[in-house]
Amino acid sequence: MIILQGNKIERSFAGEVLFENINLQVGERDRIALVGKNGAGKSTLLKILVGEESPTSGEINRKKDLSLSYLAQNSRFESENTIYEEMLQVFDGLRQTEQDLRDMEMQMGEVTGLELDQLIQTYDRLSEEFRLAGGFTYEADIRAILNGFQFDDSMWQMKISALSGGQNTRLALAKMLLEKPELLVLDEPTNHLDIETIAWLENYLVHYKGALIIVSHDRYFLDKVATVTLDLTATSLDRYVGNYSTFVELKEQKLLTEWQNYEKQQKEITKLEDFVQKNIVRASTTKRAQARRKQLEKMERLDKPTLGQKSANMTFHSDKISGNIVLTVEQAAVGYDGETLSEPISIDQRKLDAIAIVGPNGIGKTTLLKSIIGQLPFIKGEAKFGVNVEVGYYDQTQSALTPSNSVLEELWSAFPTTPEVDIRNRLGAFLFSGDDVKKSIAMLSGGEKARVLLAKLSMENNNFLILDEPTNHLDIDSKEVLENALIEYDGTLLFVSHDRYFINRVATKVLELSEIGSTLYLGDYDYYLEKKAEQSARREERAEVVDTTTPRGASDYQAQKETQKEQRKMLRRIEEIETTIDEMEHRLAQLQGAMLETNDVGELTDLQQEIDTLSYQQEELMQEWENLTEKLEM
Repeated sequence: MIILQGNKIERSFAGEVLFENINLQVGERDRIALVGKNGAGKSTLLKILVGEESPTSGEINRKKDLSLSYLAQNSRFESENTIYEEMLQVFDGLRQTEQDLRDMEMQMGEVTGLELDQLIQTYDRLSEEFRLAGGFTYEADIRAILNGFQFDDSMWQMKISALSGGQNTRLALAKMLLEKPELLVLDEPTNHLDIETIAWLENYLVHYKGALIIVSHDRYFLDKVATVTLDLTATSLDRYVGNYSTFVELKEQKLLTEWQNYEKQQKEITKLEDFVQKNIVRASTTKRAQARRKQLEKMERLDKPTLGQKSANMTFHSDKISGNIVLTVEQAAVGYDGETLSEPISIDQRKLDAIAIVGPNGIGKTTLLKSIIGQLPFIKGEAKFGVNVEVGYYDQTQSALTPSNSVLEELWSAFPTTPEVDIRNRLGAFLFSGDDVKKSIAMLSGGEKARVLLAKLSMENNNFLILDEPTNHLDIDSKEVLENALIEYDGTLLFVSHDRYFINRVATKVLELSEIGSTLYLGDYDYYLEKKAEQSARREERAEVVDTTTPRGASDYQAQKETQKEQRKMLRRIEEIETTIDEMEHRLAQLQGAMLETNDVGELTDLQQEIDTLSYQQEELMQEWENLTEKLEM
């Protein structure tokens, strides 16, 4: 069933057409991703669909009494309620029904006969309606949604007016999910959410019973949730069945087919025009030439396919080749002012590794990068770089830029001996051309500043890049260009990112930080999730065993809780050690295989050194595993 339809929608501003000839249909269970270039008008189209703006021309038809909720990019709601009071308001109707049922129960003890029979019938009907509407589960629904959005019990009595902008937007989305409208329209719903919360939201939306229209730069999120992708251009809204990755493949095929058809037609046109020109004046061939001319006049000319706006052409290259050992961190601790965020952290990074650092917000991922490059001290331990390692660093805060500089001056001051034409060419590759290079840094958007920083970094020609959230502020097109550049990069990468799609494409290993240290996974983000799920399953099995052996009736309840907490911590550490040992076994097998395939003495020495290091670390982990296992069995 169609719940919303748009016909020939156009939106213009001051005579300039943003988009036109837009047609779409939304079914009652559609999961639609709306994509398009930055500035294509995605947010404007959403506002037109929900009725917040009017189209310049065209019409929107909605199902009668359609329930709809819309989350704008910076949605906020003003309220003097507490968090929990605001969520309860969603169920005012149910709570009134609940009160009516309680009143009826009281009346049943006061009436008899026919009046009682009628009251019971009314009570049964209302009670069933109450059950079907979720009357017995709404409090559990509130708890689940608030916990999913990281609002735990301790925050429920906070005033909404005291929330930060990001918390307010998260709460707005939480309330919409509780309302369960027939159509949810979400503009960048993953803003202000950490990876754990985004994963929870993905799972919720996959099972959502209504329809969804979503705009998001989070491609991993779109892959998980969307089943239809709409591509917005200035003159059309093209529909592709499938998620974002499927859309990318189908669009590429479509563009290729359009180019082939266009080039084929151009060749045919050239051939016909050439024939007409050569034969129109000859008496013997003029009729055939006239026929060809009519054929040309009747031909429906194909428009030249457009690839849209120009994409950046980012490249990264290293001048020197580093040694096999690039970075070593052993049993380190990171934090601020003596407060430890994560410990122990170990990194043994080799040439050409691309390691993504992941972990919950506040665990010290950025702190670790800053400690490695020397901007912050380690609380314990140190970072050691290998031979010929030259480090380049991308700072997500963009603090290295000088606001008063122009774009051209920013690069030229960093590379004063480089000819201006080379600086301009490099800036052109990062989409700064013409008068763009004269803009001051202070006037640039976040995405433009990111491209300036990346352009500077690309000119340093380092062989080890340390990147802190490099995809922040970038549009999808620029993200994909950056991904391709880093995949082709001939150096080593260590980076922090919340962009799971980016991690999947770029990373060869994932390093997870937690309160109890670091764990290395030899694969991309999907591999990391798979291993985490296996760990969780094993941990639950072990927890059941621990529960059956825990003494009952302990006199000191608090002491028992602390014991159980310590046991769970030991279980988590045991699982992480087992995973790390498995990864080490896999790596040792690779190294031993590599030793059999080379006769280079230097390479053999490096391989043997890595084998010795891994073997030593493996022995230490085995000892720790044995100690923890013994403690659990005591």
